[in-house]
Amino acid sequence: MPLLRLSATLLIGGTCVGSGIALAAARQALLRQAEPLSPTTSSAQLLAVRYRSIDPQRRREAALLLSALPASKPQERQKLLMGQGWGQSHLAAVSLKLAALNAAASQQSQQATLLWQTLLERFPAEPASADALYALGRQKPAHRTLLLQRFPAHPAALAAALEAENSLHLARWGARWPGAEALLLASCTSPAAARRPAPEREQLAAGLLQLGHPRSAEQCMAGETMPAVLELQLSRSLLRGNRSDAREGEERLLALARNHSTTDLGRAAADTLAEEPSATPLRLLPPVLRETPVVQAQLALEGQVAWRTVLKRWPKQPSSWELQWQLARNALLQRRWSAAETVLTQINAQKLPAPLAARQLFWLGYSAEQQGRNAEANKAWQQLLQTQPVGYYSWRALVRLQSPLAALEGSKHPVPPQPWQPLSSGHNIVDSLWRTGQQLEAWETWRHLQQGREPSSAPEMLVEGRLRTGVHDDWNGLRQLELANLRLPQAGCQVQWEREQQQHPRRFAKELGEAAQQEQVDIALLWGVARQESRFSPHVGSSAGAIGLLQMMPATASELAGAEQSAEALRNPAHNARLGARYLRQLLEQWQQHPFLAVASYNAGPGAVASWRSAAFPDPQQEPELWAEAIPYPETRHYVKKVLGNLWSYRLLQLQPKAICQSH
Repeated sequence: MPLLRLSATLLIGGTCVGSGIALAAARQALLRQAEPLSPTTSSAQLLAVRYRSIDPQRRREAALLLSALPASKPQERQKLLMGQGWGQSHLAAVSLKLAALNAAASQQSQQATLLWQTLLERFPAEPASADALYALGRQKPAHRTLLLQRFPAHPAALAAALEAENSLHLARWGARWPGAEALLLASCTSPAAARRPAPEREQLAAGLLQLGHPRSAEQCMAGETMPAVLELQLSRSLLRGNRSDAREGEERLLALARNHSTTDLGRAAADTLAEEPSATPLRLLPPVLRETPVVQAQLALEGQVAWRTVLKRWPKQPSSWELQWQLARNALLQRRWSAAETVLTQINAQKLPAPLAARQLFWLGYSAEQQGRNAEANKAWQQLLQTQPVGYYSWRALVRLQSPLAALEGSKHPVPPQPWQPLSSGHNIVDSLWRTGQQLEAWETWRHLQQGREPSSAPEMLVEGRLRTGVHDDWNGLRQLELANLRLPQAGCQVQWEREQQQHPRRFAKELGEAAQQEQVDIALLWGVARQESRFSPHVGSSAGAIGLLQMMPATASELAGAEQSAEALRNPAHNARLGARYLRQLLEQWQQHPFLAVASYNAGPGAVASWRSAAFPDPQQEPELWAEAIPYPETRHYVKKVLGNLWSYRLLQLQPKAICQSH
């Protein structure tokens, strides 16, 4: 009996152990199979995970996502974030930071201080602790000093530097930080500036050159020899000034090219002279610098070297792409279709970034159609739609293909929210913050990891552009996304669709939607104009005096409103949207709803557009694409294609990608 009892005990014990192992394995399998939580997860699912999941990590992620919802209230956030600072994960540090910020916003100062201290003690190296040092530094200045040393590029450090009027820190780590510009200018123009050591003055000058202040940078360096690197930046900045400044910039660049002809700096100076409109003959450059791809491309455009040789030698260079387009455009405007085809086929469209490939394929199709090769034309346009499914040239290809999609009108129903997309930054911490709805934390962590460095590659531009737009810095973010898209290799229809989603945020939906309804204008057109005019930044102004979301000129706005309009009034997004929509409606009525003529008039004025309807120009009714290329103002030519491309993109992106990607 004892032996039997022992055997039974061992059997039961073995069974329990086996069951425990099986349960643990099943639990791990369930955890592995669980869908990753993200902003696409419904609130109901997040609540279920928050209170029922067996995985504490998923419970914390659900709490962070719920706390990030716009409708969440301080008391709700406090409950969600309570007890989420466990473990050593970066999400624990972020949870403590968010709880501290929530406590401070709820006037619970003692609780906030305790949370900040806990965060700093447990996670001294985590970027979230930069905010703890900033907050605690109000009472302990030594914390602010440590903040500048430990997290110099973090936004909390830049805010602290601005409060302390530390112009050197801002010049080095954040010259574009809001408020830094005035401080840097004052630091270089004050009587004490001349007494600064030369390295400090160089640092201040470099910051001012980032902001486009060449003369102030010169003043900062008065009496000192400017380093060649700064001299290059100053010369480039002068090129964008008035005629006198531009001429001086050219002379300085030529001197740099001659004095540093065997270095990268000399090459950069020569390339800048070739890229910018310049009166300096490129033959004045040293022979070794006349052989760079940028200089050779410009010489080919001037007819001084063979363009075929340049395109064959440097097919992957952006300067070659631009040379190819300028030569092709000239041939198209002269209706030399065969010559245009010859130029356009010198670089394979598959080797170009998607937006440039779309341009090439459209005009190859257009030229083929003009020569009666309709099947070949259709094939080129269908290839275009798979290469770049959204944008100006996709719209024109659909029109030429007589696709039903070309007649797609603006939605009269609520616009669906934009789909969330993973970040794929290459940094697990940044990606997990993005996935848990913490866009600001993701951006601040990225900036800390990059040490404030400007993105140097197209993939970095793509990531930083998305992070910036994620925190509504559209002015910089959309520009970076556009530049990235012009450099990234083709990635297929679905990926290009996703990239276009990223480049077309639906900002100010309420203000633009009400203006669109009131003036009977498509909201997609208002989004398209606002994106091009101000990149959804209502406080920007142009050098010509235009102001606000849709960049209204005060005189035009006053006429539309029937009363004088102040700059402050035009910075109000809703008011600016109403007046801009009214002006667009009037232009559409003036030009019988012709989008090319109306949009061109918004940029150049109706008078100028009327002058472009003579016999010397293509007919905008029959040949709108060719008419757009014949516009003599480069700015307006670019503007028309961008705005109409935006208009079409905002319409099309409300559909599913299969509307294009699986139908052609």
